Amino acid sequence: MKKIEAVIKPFRLEEVKEALAEVGVEGMTVTEVKGFGRQRGHTEIYRGSEYTVDFVPKIKVEMVLSDERCEPAVAAIVKAARTGKIGDGKVFVSAVETAVRIRTGDREEAAL
Repeated sequence: MKKIEAVIKPFRLEEVKEALAEVGVEGMTVTEVKGFGRQRGHTEIYRGSEYTVDFVPKIKVEMVLSDERCEPAVAAIVKAARTGKIGDGKVFVSAVETAVRIRTGDREEAAL
């Protein structure tokens, strides 16, 4: 099993959700987050004063999938989230040792 964490631009969430549904992803967790990468935020002008926005709003999409569904899901996320501009985001994939469905006690792949 693999855990996929994707940090994307907020306005790309609907496209990513649809792309994941097309490859058979049935569930995900979405969180509003803030952060910065190489861009180090940006400057804005508010009421005539310039100030720096250090943390840029992003969306974090998380899911745990079987090993064979992982690569198609990553490809779908990358294709749907890409705008070609700085700050498109990142996708992280990590191994999951155990999964347990609380309601039934199912473990591993059956819990997904």
